[in-house]
Order: sequence, then structure tokens, then C-alpha cells
Amino acid sequence: MSAAKQIPAFAVVILGAGASSRMGRPKLLLPWRDTTVIGHLLKQWRELGAAQIGIVMRPQDAALAAELDRLGFPRADRIKNPQPERGMFSSILCAAGWPGWKDEIATWAIVLGDQPHLRPETLRQLLEFHFANADAVCQLEFDGHARHPVLLPRRAFKELKVSPAGTLKDFLKRTSVRSVRCSVDDPGLALDLDTPEDYQRAQASTKAA
Repeated sequence: MSAAKQIPAFAVVILGAGASSRMGRPKLLLPWRDTTVIGHLLKQWRELGAAQIGIVMRPQDAALAAELDRLGFPRADRIKNPQPERGMFSSILCAAGWPGWKDEIATWAIVLGDQPHLRPETLRQLLEFHFANADAVCQLEFDGHARHPVLLPRRAFKELKVSPAGTLKDFLKRTSVRSVRCSVDDPGLALDLDTPEDYQRAQASTKAA
């Protein structure tokens, strides 16, 4: 995204409170290129122009906290989920209720912590598509299915606080804000880093790209 192009201020919510049980070790701390998965995600979204990044994490995750310290990530932008066992949507709700967001933020990108393999042009295309439809919820689409990340404009992000939904999918069905999909040809959208085999495939896909 061109630095000269003025875009509305957007924030990124990185969901990092998962247990990584199937991976067997913390996903965000896995090596990725010349850093870690979380290091890569932070660099990627900063380069895309994020005005603020918040990371939702477990309260006692000392290993992730140490890595964030090493990366120089502000402690003030770490959002604690006191009940991460309730699942991903609980982390999204923690982010929606967090008082630390900058006033100028117009859009929030809900980002999985296990997609470092997504192409930068995929995310750039999503952002540009969203800002052409700035009042709408915008979600990536690949192979006919909705994928992550999801971009929520201010009105939708505020609705999270009072929504009776139990999952993000349910919330997106209930929200009063219109939704649009950005269709992208990126096979990486269909791959999450759930197992060691997924991790190997994701690394291989980025090397082949």
C-alpha cells in the first residue's frame, strides 16, 4: 500500500490466546523466516500501515510476553483474556471491550495468530477493497468460503460489546452492518497452522512462492 495514499486509520487485533494443543508448542513462537511467527505478523501489519496493533493473550503466558519484550512490542498494547478456554470469540470480545484503542481508529482487522504464510498482496488487496466499502464488514473469500482476516468498521466493532452472538460467524450473521467479501486467489487462506504438518506445509508454500 503506497505510503502516499491516505487511508483511514486501522487497527489490528492479533488473536494469540490459543493453547496450541495440536501443534504441541506455542504457534506464535515458532520460527518464521528471520524471526518468529508473531514477529513476522507484527512486521507485516506495520508495513501495511496499521495505526495500532493489539495482541490478545493469556494472562500468564510468560513465553509470549518474553518474546514480545524482545521484539519491543509495547506492554500497553497487550490485551489479557482472563478466560481463553472459552475460545476465539472470547478474545475478540476482550479486544472489543478494551479501552486502549486510539480515538482515530476507523476499522479493526481481526487476525488469526497462525497465518504468517498469507501473501502481503492478499492483505493489501483486502485493505484496499475494504476502504472502497468502508462502511461494510469485509471478509476474504477463497474457493467459495469465507476466510480470515475479517475487517470490522467502527459500528460493527462497537456492536460486539452488546451482541448475544456466541461465535464470530454468528455475530457476522446478526450484525446490522452490511457485509461484503473480497475474493482472492491465495491457497494459503485455506491453511491454518494447527499441526506440525501444517507448519511444514506453510513454510514450504512461502519458499515456493
